[in-house]
Amino acid sequence: MVVMGRIVAPYGVFGWLKIVPDTEAFDGLFDYDNWWLGKGDDWREMVVETAKVHNDVIVVKLKGIDDRDAALACKGKQIAVPRAQLPEAEENEYYWSDLIGLRVKNLQDIDFGLIIDVFETGANDVIVVQPDVAKPDAIKPEAQKQEVSSEASIKVVSLSDKAPHKKSKADAKEKPQERLLPFTDAVVLEVDIKAKTMLVDWDADF
Repeated sequence: MVVMGRIVAPYGVFGWLKIVPDTEAFDGLFDYDNWWLGKGDDWREMVVETAKVHNDVIVVKLKGIDDRDAALACKGKQIAVPRAQLPEAEENEYYWSDLIGLRVKNLQDIDFGLIIDVFETGANDVIVVQPDVAKPDAIKPEAQKQEVSSEASIKVVSLSDKAPHKKSKADAKEKPQERLLPFTDAVVLEVDIKAKTMLVDWDADF
C-alpha cells in the first residue's frame, strides 16, 4: 500500500471525513474510485461515494460510514492505494515511496545506510539517509534519530541539475545521525529500484 493521505476529523453528521492528502497534486486521490482505509498491516477497501476539495482539505463520503460516530472512529487512520494502481513514473522521476528503503553508497563504496525520508525544499528535493548501526563501514554519529514521515508516499521526485549545497569542514566534524543529500543529477548518479540501491557522488565527511 502507498499512503496518500490521512483522516484528521469527521465532517458534519452524515459520515463525511476530512482528509489531508499527501499527493503531489492536491486532488490526486480523485483518480481512484476505491480507497483503502487503515494503518500498518490492517487495511480495508472502501468505495468512494463523493469527494471534493473543501478549503485546505478533501472531504469525502465513503460507503458504509454513515454517521458522525463512525466517522470519528476513523480519525487518525490513513488513506492508501495499492502500488500497482499508480501510473509509471517518467524517466528520471521516482515516487517518494519507491525511494524509501534504498541502500545508498558513494563512489568509494562507502555504505551510508538506508533512505528513511524525502522532503521538499525551495531549490530541490532532499533524501534523508540513516546509517545502519550494525555496519562497521557506516558512520555512527550522535544526533537523535528522525522517524520516517508518512508524507513520503505518493509524491514524485525528479533529478534536478541544480548544484548541491556543500557543507563546510566545521559542519563535517559533528557528523549527524542522518545525512541529508540533495536529489540532483550532480549527486545522485544511479537509482536501481529493483535492486533497492542508489549510487551517489558524496564525500563521507559531509
